[in-house]
Amino acid sequence: MSSPQDGWRRLDRRTVLVTALVMAGVAAGAGLPIALGLAGAMPLWQAFGRVLAGALLLIAAGTGADYVRWRRTRYRIGPERAELHTGLLLVKRRSLAREGIRSVDLTANPLLRVLGLVKVRIGTGEHSAGGESTLELDPVSRADGERLRRELLARAVDPSGTHREGTLAALDPSWIRYAPVSFVAPLLGGAAVGGVMQVSEWFGAQGKVIDWVGDRFRDTPVVWMLVVLVVAAGVAGVVGALGLWIEMWWNYRLEREPGGTLRVRRGLFTARSISIEERRLRGVELVEPLGVRMLGAARVDAVATGLVKDDDDKHADLKVLLPAAPRAVADEVSAQVLRETVAPTSAARLIGHPRAARTRRLRWALAASLPPVLVLAVLGARVTPVLLYLAAACAAVAVPIAVILALDAYRNLGHGISGAYLVARSGTVRRATVALQRSGVIGWTLKQSVFQRRAGVLTLTATTAAGAGAYSVYDAAEGEGLAFAAEAVPGLLEPFLIREERTTGCGAAEDGATIPV
Repeated sequence: MSSPQDGWRRLDRRTVLVTALVMAGVAAGAGLPIALGLAGAMPLWQAFGRVLAGALLLIAAGTGADYVRWRRTRYRIGPERAELHTGLLLVKRRSLAREGIRSVDLTANPLLRVLGLVKVRIGTGEHSAGGESTLELDPVSRADGERLRRELLARAVDPSGTHREGTLAALDPSWIRYAPVSFVAPLLGGAAVGGVMQVSEWFGAQGKVIDWVGDRFRDTPVVWMLVVLVVAAGVAGVVGALGLWIEMWWNYRLEREPGGTLRVRRGLFTARSISIEERRLRGVELVEPLGVRMLGAARVDAVATGLVKDDDDKHADLKVLLPAAPRAVADEVSAQVLRETVAPTSAARLIGHPRAARTRRLRWALAASLPPVLVLAVLGARVTPVLLYLAAACAAVAVPIAVILALDAYRNLGHGISGAYLVARSGTVRRATVALQRSGVIGWTLKQSVFQRRAGVLTLTATTAAGAGAYSVYDAAEGEGLAFAAEAVPGLLEPFLIREERTTGCGAAEDGATIPV
């Protein structure tokens, strides 16, 4: 190990213990079914003895490999760079400029929490040929992780402004009522059914499970059987959604720290700490899935540079600042995060879109809902009249729902300017309202299909280095949309515009803008 004077440090030595415990769990989970399977061909004690020997060999190999990794891994935080050296045969030396570091996130699963350890992920938010530029220290002590986070994210910040530091939002347990109406619930319900069938197949009992279900509904009409199974899957999905919400958002807290850093802490079993520098914040996005919106709630996401999803942690949605909460709370948090008196997402007076946009959505709705009806009708005319009744029922349900969603999607379209932000809203199943700093827009993309050109509408897309990278204003009136883009970011689009004066039906003149094709 390098001397302390050169600044090099090692990971926490308890990483070897963590690996030994994890490998023991894996060996126990895999070894028990194997031992039971071998018990039919040899004495039980002999089967368990062989499995135990294999388990010990697996644990020893895994622990030994991690010991070598620990011995060969060291890191250093210098005045200009953060460095990590690791590897035995293939030595990797990686370093990040401290000025370019944009995130220091801490994660601790239950085992790491018991031992007082955390995994530290240091990133720049950029992509290189080999993937995201990150350094991962797995694990270090909790105290060292907090020290690294404060040290690497320490920045000078403008102290002006009246918005408070400290806690901006904390968990309200009543927010759990929004979990069952999210899209996660039906997905988990379907996953529960699939999981039961998959596990039963592993043990060769899938046929018995199907027969057992059939016996329960032997004298029940098929329709009622389907209703009961769907309700059972729905209940399983709701229970799963509640459990997932508790695991993800328990102990949630959003804080503003001295130095201009927003910190989100959350998690019941796996603790997560996500830091976002305010200087790389370019706005917020108010997300309202249909079920959550019907209950008057919304989620707040950050639009910031350097936020990249952690593929190793499916629950680490780094951009979420506030889970689904009452709309008033979401607006207040948005205003506090952006250091505004009123959230731009609620303060902006959005401009509606022309009727052509409504017509386009109605056509899409009918195009999506009518083909299944027509297929069933044709088959009913040729095969069996029963399908004709099914086609009529499908048309009576699917077509009105599609039309209602299309009209709602049209009502949700809007765009406008609120101070330093441009605001765009769209969507029905997932309505999203983004407030993007006008200074953060680096370009405009204009799209106009043949059908849009005939309808006199176009789609404007603001490109930015933050968040999703592009935020669109769909089916805006051609002249008004171009004028909006020119006003939102002066000087960016003007070289490509042709200003012209039109005469209205009343004889009055109005300014318009077109772009040459």
